[in-house]
Amino acid sequence: MNAADTAFVLISAALVMLMTPGLALFYGGMVRGKNILGTLMHSNILLGTVSILWALVGYSLAFGGDIGGLIGNLDFMFLRGVGAAAKEGVDNIPHLAFMIFQCMFAVITPALITGAFAERIKFSGFLLFTCLWLILVYCPMAHWVWGGGWMAKLGALDFAGGAVVHMSSGASALAAALYLGRRRGHGKQAFIPHNLPLTILGAGILWFGWFGFNAGSALAANGLAASAFVTTHLAAAAAAVSWIVVEWFHRGKPTTLGMASGAVAGLVAITPAAGFVEPMPAILMGLIAGALCYGGVLMKGVFKYDDSLDVVGIHGLGGTFGALATGLFATKTVNELGADGLFYGNPGQLWIQFVSVVATWAFCFVMSLILFKVVDVMVGIRVSQEDEDKGLDVSQHSEVGYQL
Repeated sequence: MNAADTAFVLISAALVMLMTPGLALFYGGMVRGKNILGTLMHSNILLGTVSILWALVGYSLAFGGDIGGLIGNLDFMFLRGVGAAAKEGVDNIPHLAFMIFQCMFAVITPALITGAFAERIKFSGFLLFTCLWLILVYCPMAHWVWGGGWMAKLGALDFAGGAVVHMSSGASALAAALYLGRRRGHGKQAFIPHNLPLTILGAGILWFGWFGFNAGSALAANGLAASAFVTTHLAAAAAAVSWIVVEWFHRGKPTTLGMASGAVAGLVAITPAAGFVEPMPAILMGLIAGALCYGGVLMKGVFKYDDSLDVVGIHGLGGTFGALATGLFATKTVNELGADGLFYGNPGQLWIQFVSVVATWAFCFVMSLILFKVVDVMVGIRVSQEDEDKGLDVSQHSEVGYQL
């Protein structure tokens, strides 16, 4: 084992942990003031519930011995056998370090979905849905891609979570928006973000934490981590610029919210590719992602669904583009354990990425619709009209965010 690698992975895990409170601020500033605490709660409570579920059974289902390419076994249930010794296949860091790093990914992924149903979901229904979703959607996805499942065997490339984190949350967010329906007054009144400085702060924390997310996925303090760090930053920078340029032409003004959203779009798009592509393709991916996700956000107005905080347009579409672009720009000169993409002489990789995209969207969307229906029958999923008018802070938590 390597002490420097261990320290690097533990620091990266802490950075990924910080992303969840950062996401809470990013989302919280965009809702109305009467829903700020409810929105913050949606992300932060998952640091508790998901972490416990992960330790009890989730980690084993994701990274235990393979069962038919679909799910892990229960060898690591209750973290049995997960200690200071190395994990098979990851021999440079303690098994516990790998487990807790992956735990932080498991925490933030369902938190991303919460942006789709912000301002209208029952807290009890949200908690039950999240617990079921983690076990029945996230853990299988993590096993398929990173735990030796069928996507890994197929050769799909996903360095830090294009499919596992972003497409899964984007597809589930679309299911949420369609199942819960639109907020009261949506399309008839303006839903104005109540605290954009909070959102900008959250975006900055996300950008900062994303270096742990992507560079940390090298699982070693080495050249690959440095490459992933650089591509992550350049893609985010390019997307922030391209989003506001397109917005400037389209709406006449560049906005701070657009800059923040563009940066996140670039971070999402580069996530599956960060450890497989060179810096210049990363910039190109960011430029495309900013413009593409801006258009994706506009689509919710065309199709009349209420994705409150643009999870589908940014995480769903951005993750999809990033996965496919990995099939174009990946090169083994960056990562010899990866593969060459179309532009490096291997068109088959693009087809593999396409198959992984379709499978991820289909599985996560359908499973999420089923889970929403089950939870709705069991405890209810949407607040009453009266509670929605009061706001989630008062109706769900008996609190108010501001005393003015």
